[in-house]
Amino acid sequence: MTPDQVQRLFTRKDGSYLFARWSRPIVPVVFGVDDATLAVVKGAVEAVVTLAGHRMAETDPELGANLMVFFFRDWAELPQVPNLERLIPDLAPLCARLAASGANQYRAFRFDATGAIKAAFVFLRMDAALSEMPAETLALNEAVQVILLWGEEAFATTSPLGRAGEAVILRPDIAAVIRAAYDKVLPAVASDPSHAYRLAARL
Repeated sequence: MTPDQVQRLFTRKDGSYLFARWSRPIVPVVFGVDDATLAVVKGAVEAVVTLAGHRMAETDPELGANLMVFFFRDWAELPQVPNLERLIPDLAPLCARLAASGANQYRAFRFDATGAIKAAFVFLRMDAALSEMPAETLALNEAVQVILLWGEEAFATTSPLGRAGEAVILRPDIAAVIRAAYDKVLPAVASDPSHAYRLAARL
Protein backbone atom coordinates (compact mmCIF):
# COMPACT_ATOMS: atom_id res chain seq x y z
CA MET A 1 0.00 0.00 0.00
CA THR A 2 1.47 3.35 -1.07
CA PRO A 3 1.53 6.49 1.11
CA ASP A 4 -1.15 8.01 -1.14
CA GLN A 5 -3.41 4.99 -0.58
CA VAL A 6 -2.87 5.19 3.17
CA GLN A 7 -3.58 8.92 3.11
CA ARG A 8 -6.93 8.35 1.38
CA LEU A 9 -8.02 6.05 4.22
CA PHE A 10 -7.89 9.00 6.65
CA THR A 11 -8.98 11.86 4.37
CA ARG A 12 -12.25 13.60 5.29
CA LYS A 13 -14.90 14.68 2.82
CA ASP A 14 -13.56 18.24 2.94
CA GLY A 15 -10.11 17.02 1.85
CA SER A 16 -8.44 17.40 5.25
CA TYR A 17 -6.40 14.61 6.84
CA LEU A 18 -7.40 13.37 10.29
CA PHE A 19 -6.11 10.27 12.05
CA ALA A 20 -7.05 9.14 15.56
CA ARG A 21 -6.72 5.91 17.52
CA TRP A 22 -7.96 4.86 20.95
CA SER A 23 -6.18 6.39 23.93
CA ARG A 24 -7.61 4.01 26.55
CA PRO A 25 -8.50 0.32 26.86
CA ILE A 26 -11.67 -0.64 25.00
CA VAL A 27 -14.66 -1.84 27.02
CA PRO A 28 -17.45 -3.12 24.75
CA VAL A 29 -21.11 -3.61 25.60
CA VAL A 30 -23.71 -4.94 23.15
CA PHE A 31 -27.48 -4.38 23.22
CA GLY A 32 -30.29 -6.16 21.40
CA VAL A 33 -28.76 -9.58 20.72
CA ASP A 34 -28.77 -13.06 22.24
CA ASP A 35 -25.83 -14.48 24.17
CA ALA A 36 -24.42 -16.30 21.14
CA THR A 37 -24.27 -13.13 19.03
CA LEU A 38 -22.92 -11.19 22.00
CA ALA A 39 -19.99 -13.61 22.19
CA VAL A 40 -19.37 -13.24 18.45
CA VAL A 41 -19.32 -9.42 18.62
CA LYS A 42 -17.02 -9.30 21.65
CA GLY A 43 -14.78 -11.93 20.06
CA ALA A 44 -14.42 -9.84 16.90
CA VAL A 45 -13.57 -6.72 18.93
CA GLU A 46 -10.99 -8.65 20.93
CA ALA A 47 -9.41 -10.05 17.75
CA VAL A 48 -9.01 -6.60 16.18
CA VAL A 49 -7.78 -5.05 19.45
CA THR A 50 -5.20 -7.84 19.76
CA LEU A 51 -4.12 -7.29 16.15
CA ALA A 52 -3.59 -3.60 16.92
CA GLY A 53 -1.55 -4.41 20.01
CA HIS A 54 -4.02 -2.37 22.03
CA ARG A 55 -5.86 -3.38 25.23
CA MET A 56 -9.32 -4.24 26.50
CA ALA A 57 -10.60 -3.85 30.05
CA GLU A 58 -13.54 -4.80 32.25
CA THR A 59 -14.62 -1.22 32.86
CA ASP A 60 -13.83 2.35 31.82
CA PRO A 61 -13.36 4.68 34.82
CA GLU A 62 -15.23 7.53 33.11
CA LEU A 63 -17.98 5.82 31.11
CA GLY A 64 -18.19 2.26 32.42
CA ALA A 65 -18.33 0.95 28.85
CA ASN A 66 -16.82 2.99 26.02
CA LEU A 67 -17.76 0.95 22.94
CA MET A 68 -21.53 0.56 22.72
CA VAL A 69 -23.09 -1.52 19.95
CA PHE A 70 -26.87 -1.41 19.43
CA PHE A 71 -28.84 -3.87 17.28
CA PHE A 72 -32.46 -2.91 16.54
CA ARG A 73 -35.22 -3.01 13.89
CA ASP A 74 -36.34 0.61 13.61
CA TRP A 75 -34.61 3.95 14.15
CA ALA A 76 -37.65 5.05 16.17
CA GLU A 77 -36.58 2.64 18.93
CA LEU A 78 -33.39 4.51 19.81
CA PRO A 79 -34.85 7.73 21.27
CA GLN A 80 -36.75 5.50 23.72
CA VAL A 81 -33.54 4.06 25.19
CA PRO A 82 -33.07 5.62 28.67
CA ASN A 83 -30.22 8.17 28.91
CA LEU A 84 -29.01 7.58 25.34
CA GLU A 85 -29.86 11.19 24.48
CA ARG A 86 -27.18 12.26 26.99
CA LEU A 87 -24.55 10.31 25.05
CA ILE A 88 -25.78 11.19 21.55
CA PRO A 89 -26.96 14.82 21.41
CA ASP A 90 -29.97 15.54 19.17
CA LEU A 91 -30.70 11.81 19.02
CA ALA A 92 -34.33 12.10 17.89
CA PRO A 93 -33.63 14.39 14.89
CA LEU A 94 -30.63 12.23 13.98
CA CYS A 95 -32.77 9.08 13.98
CA ALA A 96 -35.42 10.82 11.88
CA ARG A 97 -32.78 11.78 9.29
CA LEU A 98 -31.33 8.26 9.24
CA ALA A 99 -34.80 6.74 8.85
CA ALA A 100 -35.65 9.13 6.01
CA SER A 101 -32.43 8.21 4.16
CA GLY A 102 -32.98 4.47 4.62
CA ALA A 103 -29.70 4.07 6.50
CA ASN A 104 -29.03 0.75 8.20
CA GLN A 105 -25.99 1.79 10.23
CA TYR A 106 -24.41 4.77 11.93
CA ARG A 107 -21.28 5.31 14.01
CA ALA A 108 -20.43 8.14 16.39
CA PHE A 109 -17.13 8.82 18.14
CA ARG A 110 -16.19 10.81 21.22
CA PHE A 111 -12.70 12.18 21.78
CA ASP A 112 -10.53 13.14 24.74
CA ALA A 113 -8.80 16.50 25.17
CA THR A 114 -5.94 15.46 22.85
CA GLY A 115 -8.29 14.31 20.08
CA ALA A 116 -7.76 10.58 20.63
CA ILE A 117 -10.80 8.26 20.62
CA LYS A 118 -12.32 7.73 24.06
CA ALA A 119 -15.70 6.24 23.06
CA ALA A 120 -17.58 4.92 20.06
CA PHE A 121 -21.25 4.15 19.44
CA VAL A 122 -22.39 1.74 16.73
CA PHE A 123 -26.04 1.59 15.63
CA LEU A 124 -27.15 -1.27 13.38
CA ARG A 125 -30.70 -1.35 12.03
CA MET A 126 -31.21 -4.97 11.09
CA ASP A 127 -32.87 -4.60 7.72
CA ALA A 128 -32.94 -7.39 5.10
CA ALA A 129 -29.37 -6.66 3.95
CA LEU A 130 -27.77 -6.76 7.41
CA SER A 131 -29.95 -9.67 8.54
CA GLU A 132 -28.62 -11.80 5.69
CA MET A 133 -25.02 -11.11 6.69
CA PRO A 134 -23.40 -13.76 8.94
CA ALA A 135 -22.94 -12.47 12.49
CA GLU A 136 -19.17 -13.10 12.29
CA THR A 137 -18.85 -10.96 9.16
CA LEU A 138 -20.95 -8.11 10.54
CA ALA A 139 -19.10 -8.15 13.87
CA LEU A 140 -15.65 -8.15 12.27
CA ASN A 141 -16.60 -5.31 9.94
CA GLU A 142 -17.83 -3.15 12.81
CA ALA A 143 -14.78 -3.92 14.96
CA VAL A 144 -12.53 -2.73 12.13
CA GLN A 145 -14.61 0.40 11.55
CA VAL A 146 -14.22 1.58 15.17
CA ILE A 147 -10.59 0.66 15.91
CA LEU A 148 -9.47 3.85 14.08
CA LEU A 149 -11.10 7.07 12.89
CA TRP A 150 -11.19 6.20 9.20
CA GLY A 151 -12.19 8.74 6.57
CA GLU A 152 -15.86 8.72 5.61
CA GLU A 153 -15.05 7.28 2.17
CA ALA A 154 -12.37 4.80 3.27
CA PHE A 155 -14.58 1.76 2.69
CA ALA A 156 -17.31 3.31 0.56
CA THR A 157 -16.47 1.21 -2.50
CA THR A 158 -14.24 -1.56 -1.08
CA SER A 159 -14.89 -3.57 2.07
CA PRO A 160 -12.12 -3.91 4.67
CA LEU A 161 -12.90 -7.65 4.63
CA GLY A 162 -11.97 -10.34 2.13
CA ARG A 163 -12.24 -14.09 1.68
CA ALA A 164 -9.79 -16.89 2.28
CA GLY A 165 -11.59 -19.93 0.90
CA GLU A 166 -14.89 -20.08 2.76
CA ALA A 167 -13.73 -17.85 5.60
CA VAL A 168 -14.25 -14.09 5.81
CA ILE A 169 -11.08 -12.37 6.99
CA LEU A 170 -9.69 -8.89 7.46
CA ARG A 171 -7.84 -7.81 4.31
CA PRO A 172 -4.07 -8.11 4.92
CA ASP A 173 -3.40 -4.54 3.76
CA ILE A 174 -5.97 -3.11 6.19
CA ALA A 175 -4.66 -5.35 8.98
CA ALA A 176 -1.17 -3.98 8.34
CA VAL A 177 -2.46 -0.39 8.55
CA ILE A 178 -4.17 -1.12 11.88
CA ARG A 179 -0.99 -2.67 13.32
CA ALA A 180 1.12 0.26 12.12
CA ALA A 181 -1.40 2.80 13.43
CA TYR A 182 -0.90 1.57 17.00
CA ASP A 183 2.90 1.73 16.85
CA LYS A 184 3.80 3.50 20.10
CA VAL A 185 6.32 5.67 18.26
CA LEU A 186 3.50 7.27 16.28
CA PRO A 187 1.13 9.88 17.74
CA ALA A 188 -2.41 8.93 18.74
CA VAL A 189 -3.75 11.89 16.73
CA ALA A 190 -2.47 13.46 13.51
CA SER A 191 -3.80 16.07 11.08
CA ASP A 192 -0.74 16.45 8.83
CA PRO A 193 -0.83 14.23 5.70
CA SER A 194 2.87 13.43 6.23
CA HIS A 195 1.63 11.08 8.96
CA ALA A 196 0.45 8.76 6.15
CA TYR A 197 4.07 8.41 4.99
CA ARG A 198 5.13 7.39 8.49
CA LEU A 199 2.33 4.83 8.54
CA ALA A 200 3.20 3.49 5.09
CA ALA A 201 6.84 3.07 6.11
CA ARG A 202 5.74 0.61 8.82
CA LEU A 203 3.56 -1.60 6.60
